[in-house]
Amino acid sequence: MVADLTLNAVSPSTPHPVGVSNDEFRAAMSRLAAGVVLVTAHEPPLDPDDPTAPGGEDVGMTATAFVSVSLDPPLVMVSLRTGSRMDDLLAEQPLWAVSVLSESQRHIAGRFAMKGRISDRLLFEDIAYTRGEATGAPLVGGALSTVECRTEQTVAAGDHTLVIGRVLTAGLPSADGGPLLYFRGRYRQLG
Repeated sequence: MVADLTLNAVSPSTPHPVGVSNDEFRAAMSRLAAGVVLVTAHEPPLDPDDPTAPGGEDVGMTATAFVSVSLDPPLVMVSLRTGSRMDDLLAEQPLWAVSVLSESQRHIAGRFAMKGRISDRLLFEDIAYTRGEATGAPLVGGALSTVECRTEQTVAAGDHTLVIGRVLTAGLPSADGGPLLYFRGRYRQLG
């Protein structure tokens, strides 16, 4: 995710026991171009048996730490900041989705990467999306590709949780444009 390289355990210039500071690590990793995705999930209603109970909300977050893991079975992995809303939600329910953003969707990436942002319900308000058949999670219209997943495994890794998901569906909603990339602390496009 965009904030993946923020480490708060020590001050930015203080070296870790192995000798690299947060600033040095962040600078080195910023030179690795990464694709930008929107990870989404639908929070279940508070009480599914009570029709008058408040319904669940859609949740989304921008991520750059997303990779294909296996073809057989089809697995992907995303890195979530421990204690984030998405991390907490996926600890409770296993269904989620990913939309690979195109270069024209920079505004979506920025919106869902904001710290101290408004409610997710408002963030989704003017974004075209469909609901995934397998997960019920929002799939962004115009994305280069989409996958719906069920969590197979989670791994604690420092200040993040690695979530490995089995791909339930895969789609190619748009063939237009190139990928949105994150490089040297900014959103970029190819060419």
